[in-house]
Amino acid sequence: MKLVRFGALGAEKPGIVDADGHIRDLSGHVPDFSGEHLGTASLDAIRKIDPSSLPIAPKDARLGSPVAGTRNFIAIGLNYADHAKETGQELPAEPILFNKASTSICGPNDDVMYPKNSDRMDWECEIAFVIGKRARYVDEKDAVAHIAGYCICNDVSERRFQVKRNGQWVKGKSAETFGPLGPWLVTPDEMPDPHNLAMSLDVNGNRKQTGSTATMIFSIPKLLAYVTEFMVLEPGDVVTTGTPPGVGSAKKPPEYLKAGDVMTLKIEGLGEQRQTVVPFKM
Repeated sequence: MKLVRFGALGAEKPGIVDADGHIRDLSGHVPDFSGEHLGTASLDAIRKIDPSSLPIAPKDARLGSPVAGTRNFIAIGLNYADHAKETGQELPAEPILFNKASTSICGPNDDVMYPKNSDRMDWECEIAFVIGKRARYVDEKDAVAHIAGYCICNDVSERRFQVKRNGQWVKGKSAETFGPLGPWLVTPDEMPDPHNLAMSLDVNGNRKQTGSTATMIFSIPKLLAYVTEFMVLEPGDVVTTGTPPGVGSAKKPPEYLKAGDVMTLKIEGLGEQRQTVVPFKM
């Protein structure tokens, strides 16, 4: 299934994409895609519903993040061999973990805003997974049973905050709008192998990132097992898994986003995002 949340910010409704690409309103059957409603029982009940029996969402409806109620938003650094190479760094022996604030999450096509006092905003096309079942010391072989689905994440980054502000990467990763998710949450039955998907990111129509999830250093089951050595993940939590080569900060000379730039992200089977960069505003 391809699950969505649509509607105005703060008033999103759950929906499902039908065979013709139309969004159908599921709010009569499930209150939202959060917590227990991302679990196996809830998703199995949705599978039994005939989408054609559901109301069609307005054509111009805004898409929100496909998951609500996220408490932990975990990111993995340097998880693509070709990206590590472009940055001149050794392949990590273990996954590198950092946090993105859950308040950075926004819809897949929402504007991305420059933070105050920022001048080095960068892009990162990534595949993320959403937890559907409480995950505590999960074995790698059991990992997929804890995943509700996969989606695109733009791990937007402020490189000066990240590298030059004397602290962990979270400073450069957590500004509001720095975590666009969606457009869809694709359930694992429709994504049997998330480790061989084409990825791309364009800025103003110019290709910046071209890659594949095949160059991941640590697989998604490995990452889920590893993260749960250190913390419990609850339904609705998000883990975004790293980016392929082509980030702006690794280019020579570096390239950074400016107001008016448009980012377009695609991952095979997971749809497309499109964000416009806007100046800081209170």
